[in-house]
Amino acid sequence: SLHTVLNAMAVEDYRKNHWPNLEKAVDRLLIQNPTDHISVSYAQIYYVYKCVCQQHSELLYNDLTSKITGHLQQVSAHLQASPLENFIENFNIALTQYIASLQCIVPVFMYLNKFYIESKLNRDLREDLMKLFADHVAEKHVNTLMLLIKARSMPFEVQPSTMASVVKGLYSLQPWAQLAPDLFSGFIPQINPPAVESLLQDYAAHDQKLQMELSMNGF
Repeated sequence: SLHTVLNAMAVEDYRKNHWPNLEKAVDRLLIQNPTDHISVSYAQIYYVYKCVCQQHSELLYNDLTSKITGHLQQVSAHLQASPLENFIENFNIALTQYIASLQCIVPVFMYLNKFYIESKLNRDLREDLMKLFADHVAEKHVNTLMLLIKARSMPFEVQPSTMASVVKGLYSLQPWAQLAPDLFSGFIPQINPPAVESLLQDYAAHDQKLQMELSMNGF
């Protein structure tokens, strides 16, 4: 039918024109320095608006989230390869850079957020994208981070401001505070949740494993 043909043409237009343009913009925003001032262009917002009007919201949402997931998997691999003495610093850089890039990415996709993510999925774009960071980066490295933060007497220096930034970042991503209330309460005053027995046992096991890894790495 004519409708099917038109639909196929519209999807092809999306694939050939709209998404490649938006993907370039997203790529650029993901690797910007938090200190760079990158303005969001009206053209990009208009592309998103057109995609939403042409009923490509779901396509666009899937493309955007898989693009960002791919980027975060690289970030995670880069952290994995980072030496322990730079680990907290590097995690802080990764989180700070990602949060800064979202300050530009989220406004570009505001029409997608308003007319698809909020109204159809009952969610919020920024929260979804922060959850991707939690799932693909923080979750993968939280045990190492917790242990390094707890190991007060480290043979290397970490700036207190970096430490505080990482702890607050972790706390905002997930309620990990239950695992180590004493740790988080040092940085975030109103925390001291009731200890959850099973979680604490779980954490003790992680702790031992990491203590071993650290000692094998010469700490």
